[in-house]
Amino acid sequence: MNDPDFNDLAALKKHREKLRMERERLDLLLANVEKTIKAKERGTKMSDKEKFAGFIRGMVEENERKYGKEAREKYGEEAVERSNQKVLNMTEKEYKEITGLEKEFMETLLAAFKKGDPAGELAQKAADLHRQWLTFYWDNYSEEAHAGVTNLYVADERFKDYYESYFTEKQPGIAEFLREAVHIYTGMDKKNM
Repeated sequence: MNDPDFNDLAALKKHREKLRMERERLDLLLANVEKTIKAKERGTKMSDKEKFAGFIRGMVEENERKYGKEAREKYGEEAVERSNQKVLNMTEKEYKEITGLEKEFMETLLAAFKKGDPAGELAQKAADLHRQWLTFYWDNYSEEAHAGVTNLYVADERFKDYYESYFTEKQPGIAEFLREAVHIYTGMDKKNM
């Protein structure tokens, strides 16, 4: 704030926008809690659609709590909000599709990992399934971003542990294998990243 180039008006506007988004988020949560209370008081049940909407909001909330600040710093406010909106607008059918796709991706990745060839057909299929899964959440896909996110999976212990611990038996090295497969898939193995 003591910096002569600091624009207090721009900072206030940005802060106002963040507060508006937070209020919107809290209003949605409050509405869901109020619907739940009314349904319980009346002895009625919430519709599956209402339950699903609450579930999705909870999922976005959890992600925001864990990674929101970090994601906004890395990717920007707009990109994170667009991604959150995609999730909030998801239908139950789309949710089933995306979770099915994630499961297929992880099973394919494990099978490819056991074969040990990141350039092999199975590993490249896993890389493509990973791309499909990512593009559900991202509104702009690029090979560089795809390869970059797999670098993050290896560099950040949280992501690395997620991939290694996803399966019944821990799979050390699977995040690195995915990174290699995606780098081959995107052609980034031939470029310096």
